[in-house]
Amino acid sequence: MSRKKKLERFAQIDTYAHVVQAPFGTVWEKDHPIKGRWREDFFRNDKPIVLELACGKGEYTVSMARLMPERNFLGVDRKGNRMWHGATQALGEALPNVGFLRTDIAFLDHVFAPGEVDEIWITFPDPQPNKPRKRLSGAVFLSRYARLAKPGAPVNLKTDSQELYHYTRALLQANHIPAERDIDDLYHSEWADDSLLSIRTFYEKMWLAEGKPITYLRFALPGGAALVEPTTAADHA
Repeated sequence: MSRKKKLERFAQIDTYAHVVQAPFGTVWEKDHPIKGRWREDFFRNDKPIVLELACGKGEYTVSMARLMPERNFLGVDRKGNRMWHGATQALGEALPNVGFLRTDIAFLDHVFAPGEVDEIWITFPDPQPNKPRKRLSGAVFLSRYARLAKPGAPVNLKTDSQELYHYTRALLQANHIPAERDIDDLYHSEWADDSLLSIRTFYEKMWLAEGKPITYLRFALPGGAALVEPTTAADHA
């Protein structure tokens, strides 16, 4: 994509009332004004708030919002030119329960108050080979989510990466966190027709065409102590 096109999209989403922008410079040393005020000032209702992290084009965020009008959905990504797609689509459909947040996921503590989030979805994140501290289902990030989510808030991980799937399973075991659902081949399981799990993004369709199995984990965030990484290479297998 040309630089001109990207700049046009940045300018466009800057005018969208359902997009909040919290770049590095605004949340590095202080909290964003929206922190603790998402229900009152943004969604203007008291419905549960569900985050989709690293939402990309926002396909999953918009699809979930269509299926569940009783919940608020917020897609989070640092790439404004990507989320432009979902933000523009949500605007065109006049969906009242969907919004987007452009920020780095490392700064979520500066954008959400403790207990403000009810559920988290992580759909097809970068598996970050050899960089567990950067994995969105790793101990560093899960500990961060636990600070801003309600106690016991569910986390959903849907991925085509076998490495990330097995790593996350090992992390749950190392921290004595039971998986509510652990599916190693979603579309050959009893959950294949589940309305939320059967949402297929552009890239997911590509991976399925390549014969990659899609995996799914659902577990509850624990309160209290920070989580630890699996300790041995065998834990990741």
